[in-house]
Amino acid sequence: MNIPSKYDPVSVEDKWYAYWVEQGFFKSTPDDREPYCIVIPPPNVTGVLHMGHMLNNTLQDVLVRRARMQGRNALWVPGTDHASIATEARVVNMLAEQGISKNELTREEFLKYAWEWKEKHGGIILEQLKKLGASCDWDRTRFTMDEALSESVIRVFVDLYNKGKIYRGVRMVNWDPRALTAVSDEEVIYREVKSKLYYVRYFLEEGEDAVTIATTRPETILGDTAVCVHPEDERYRKFHGKTVMVPLVNRPVPIIVDSYVDMEFGTGALKITPAHDINDYELGIKHNLQSIDIFNDDGTLNDAAGLLVGEERFRARELIVPELDRAGNLVKTEDYVNKVGYSERTDAVIEPKLSLQWFLEMKELSKPALENVLNDNIQLQPSKFKNTYRHWMENVKDWCISRQLWWGHRIPAWYYGEGPNDFVVAASVEEAVKLAREKTGNGALTSDVLRQDEDVLDTWFSSWLWPISVFDGIRYPDNEDINYYYPTNDLVTAPEILFFWVARMIIAGYEYRNEKPFDTVYLTGIVRDHKRRKMSKSLGNSPDPIELMKKYSADGVRVGMLLCSPAGNDLLFDESLTEQGRNFSNKIWNAFRLVKSWKVDPDLEQPAHSTEAIHWFTARINRALRKVDDQFNKYRISDALMIIYRLFWDDFSSWYLETVKPAYEAPIDAATYERTIGFMDQLLHMLHPFMPFITEEIWQLIKRREKGESLMISPMPEPEGYSRKLIGQFEEVKEVVTGIRGIRKDKNIPPREKIKLLVRSSANGTYHSRLEPVILKLANLSHTERVSDEPADAVSFIVKNVEYFVPVGDMLDRGEELKKMEAELEYTRGFLTSVRKKLDNERFVQHAPEAIVENERQKLADAEGKIAVLEAQINRLRSR
Repeated sequence: MNIPSKYDPVSVEDKWYAYWVEQGFFKSTPDDREPYCIVIPPPNVTGVLHMGHMLNNTLQDVLVRRARMQGRNALWVPGTDHASIATEARVVNMLAEQGISKNELTREEFLKYAWEWKEKHGGIILEQLKKLGASCDWDRTRFTMDEALSESVIRVFVDLYNKGKIYRGVRMVNWDPRALTAVSDEEVIYREVKSKLYYVRYFLEEGEDAVTIATTRPETILGDTAVCVHPEDERYRKFHGKTVMVPLVNRPVPIIVDSYVDMEFGTGALKITPAHDINDYELGIKHNLQSIDIFNDDGTLNDAAGLLVGEERFRARELIVPELDRAGNLVKTEDYVNKVGYSERTDAVIEPKLSLQWFLEMKELSKPALENVLNDNIQLQPSKFKNTYRHWMENVKDWCISRQLWWGHRIPAWYYGEGPNDFVVAASVEEAVKLAREKTGNGALTSDVLRQDEDVLDTWFSSWLWPISVFDGIRYPDNEDINYYYPTNDLVTAPEILFFWVARMIIAGYEYRNEKPFDTVYLTGIVRDHKRRKMSKSLGNSPDPIELMKKYSADGVRVGMLLCSPAGNDLLFDESLTEQGRNFSNKIWNAFRLVKSWKVDPDLEQPAHSTEAIHWFTARINRALRKVDDQFNKYRISDALMIIYRLFWDDFSSWYLETVKPAYEAPIDAATYERTIGFMDQLLHMLHPFMPFITEEIWQLIKRREKGESLMISPMPEPEGYSRKLIGQFEEVKEVVTGIRGIRKDKNIPPREKIKLLVRSSANGTYHSRLEPVILKLANLSHTERVSDEPADAVSFIVKNVEYFVPVGDMLDRGEELKKMEAELEYTRGFLTSVRKKLDNERFVQHAPEAIVENERQKLADAEGKIAVLEAQINRLRSR
């Protein structure tokens, strides 16, 4: 078998991914096995792979590959989201580059361009995920505007409307003047900005007095319909019930009183603009105030403003200030820092705006979703997000579900007149005609009279059904797929969409299946750079994942991402981590090549050092299997990887292979070789979910395989019993070997020169003679001797209260030895003090697990024994 000296990830990755797909290993259909299912958080159809996707999808692939190897019927459902705002913006920009305006097109013409764009660009990110190794069932790929999913969305809208949960009305919404649509509260990002605070006096309608207000938005003065003061504010008591004139437009408006006003902010008097501020809107309803909308949809001033008509809102702000000054209304201007809302999609400053929209009533719908997270029926990992989730769900507002766009699911409302209630809601125009005839009593009414609502539904109104609709569970609620795979097992997503996606999926799950959509939500952190900035194209701090994979391999990038990604905590990404992942791949490859290079002598007897190393590593790998299981159960996936990483790099490569490795050009016995290949096989199984490509390549090379065999469908090893005592004793052996190697280095004793080792046990320390063959091999010793007295001219060290001496003759520097012993004594005394403090803490002793307390007591005994030995050594050395 010709094994290349260097691992070539490019050819290996393409080869094995094609093989997995060809063999159908990613496919899943219902059977009698236990299912394991993940639905992908559908990336935007506009998207290309970024570092957040890399982390999220690596974690999903690790979970699904592991479940598959554990014998479960694993399914990972892929798909994309139609992303109304983002996709429409892309298509509008594409058309603009061709000299075409959206306004020149009919809806049908525009949608034709949109679908063409989607077919050309929409699958890019899924193809990129294949490079990462994503083991999705690609035959089940879904798109939120597929026919089945679209029909499901429309059915749910009609159902909720008929249940009285969906209503249409004028409400204050977050308006995006760039996208020309309403957006939800969760799609508004607030940032602190440097603003100005303008102090403006409003003169009373009668008399010379004035009330001064402070505002950051002087352009909205043109829409003011009141001034408000606190009823207990003595400064303004004389103004109660009076009327002031709105500056520049000279509109008389009342001075109202309300305890909402903060007397400490600004002047303690507020201008009230019900059409352009959510709090003013509530006050306007409470006090029956007029509402004057002064903005067009694009953020320019309209005729209702009376002044600066047609000016863009921020330009209007610049222009109105000198006008206020000339009119004698401007008192002063101050620098001010305040929070301003920006559209998550377009980065435009959000304009609070009264708008006729469709809303979903959320208070009652959301109750099961809150209850089943708080009682851990659905687990959030890490659990720290429960409080955040509870706060949001207890203060949930009605969801504005309409968007003023063309790309998306068109609202199934049909209008037959101009009145506010002259509409019906139906899944089809035929059904709409039937309902309209019933509602109007006009049996001759036809579809020609009906006009469908121009708006589309919020993108999240389709993706909240995702775990159900990918299995067609809305249209066919009792089909085989939905009954088998739902509820799914794990959802891996980011905390920033916990509310407007995860919570809503839970709501939909209980509304339409009376069941949770998933058992566990694993919340990843945000990928940041070394300066803790979120990675983004605009900052230029986000590497191209495809280029990273070309440079460091897919396995290397997967490992690099996971080495620093604790659940729920931000990942500080550094390219050196992916380099570390690549180096680990090389380490695995070189270990494999070393083992396969050994010649086997079937007649050779197994040496004692190999026998003991095999016993030890068998225990070590079984302990690791148990620990990895435990970490996965706790969703500490990075910690699970680190256990396997250290097991391979440290225990297997540095200790086990070094112990059993035959002398140069000498053969190895068959028993040791077979066990070593067996260990390599187990390690490859453990590593495969994290590093699928290199593990498959090596597994296929270890021995001849038949077509249709693969590591990815080979059973994961089950942990067996193991000796903790043996593992502990071998750790002592490591310390002994390290101590001897340190003496060789300090005294320039060549590694090939055999030396002897003198050993003195004590009442508190036992030398494990059974493992002596390992020490002889690794430390290159001629022999060992037991001594009762401290030998002269020997350098010593202590491991678990056993003294070890290496005779060095006249190379011994007593002063240097004394200094080293005194330093070690001081350190051990400090360590003993810290252990005693812990054990003196009654709370620790009473509440910590018994195993941990017992471990601390053992540390105490070991430290006390070591101190006694060191003190005796120091005294003897001083007396010479």
